[in-house]
Amino acid sequence: KQWYQRRERRANELLYLYLNKKEPAGTTDETIYAAKKVYESAFHPDTGEKMFLPGRMSFQVPGNMTICGCMLTFYRSNSAIIFWQWINQSFNAIVNYTNRSGKSEIPESLLLKSYFAATGCAVIVAMGLNRATAKLPTLVGRLVPFTAVAAANCVNIPLMRQNEFSQGIDVLDEAGEVMGQSSAAARSAVLQVTASRIIMAMPGMALTPIIMNTIENKTNWFKGSGSRMKAPAQVLIIGMILTFATPLACAIFEQKSSISVNRLEPEISEKLRKKDPNAKVLYFNKGL
Repeated sequence: KQWYQRRERRANELLYLYLNKKEPAGTTDETIYAAKKVYESAFHPDTGEKMFLPGRMSFQVPGNMTICGCMLTFYRSNSAIIFWQWINQSFNAIVNYTNRSGKSEIPESLLLKSYFAATGCAVIVAMGLNRATAKLPTLVGRLVPFTAVAAANCVNIPLMRQNEFSQGIDVLDEAGEVMGQSSAAARSAVLQVTASRIIMAMPGMALTPIIMNTIENKTNWFKGSGSRMKAPAQVLIIGMILTFATPLACAIFEQKSSISVNRLEPEISEKLRKKDPNAKVLYFNKGL
């Protein structure tokens, strides 16, 4: 832990010196790029605050593989559904808050509201579909957790970031100058993040049940005493899938996203046209 903290602090200090043209003599481009990579993984792009470790995108694979693996294993009983959906939404709330767009603080009441709404939504969807699919093939039941997770994401992310809809988020020109706060950009940001989170979860939570169902139908690996290996096996499979799915899903929409001037509020469009009549788009941090 101390090694990571020192590494992040050194990266932050080096980039500060570099931006002020005071970097140590002999500093190479490779060193700067390495420091930039460490900095961007640990510090919020808008506020510059150090992000809580479990909320960082770099923690998505170990965090999600464990939680999703257990959700796919223990999906039969209501108590297990409630417990693992609660754990998952607690983790999601941390991730959503940590990777929010803009500098505005989220009130504690709003955090709790979105947290309980998403948890309730996930539990209701999971338990309802579990009952509806009870007499259907096992594979159908195994896909219920993904449906619940997708539904909860559609609730959690917009609720967690609803302040951005009213206050807007910073939109910047090519030079990095803030042109104003746009609610239109905020809506685009939340939509992109919600879609990428669902896409991120889809491969692991949809392919793993198919893989496990095939293994169970064709082998005896998970019968008898081997049944205890179901959870570790699913955690491992999801981990391998998430290793590729996480960066791919994050890359579908660029973090520094753009929005057409025609979609912006009139006052922002007018301000931009006065400064640069040829400008077609502005940029914003969509969050992750």
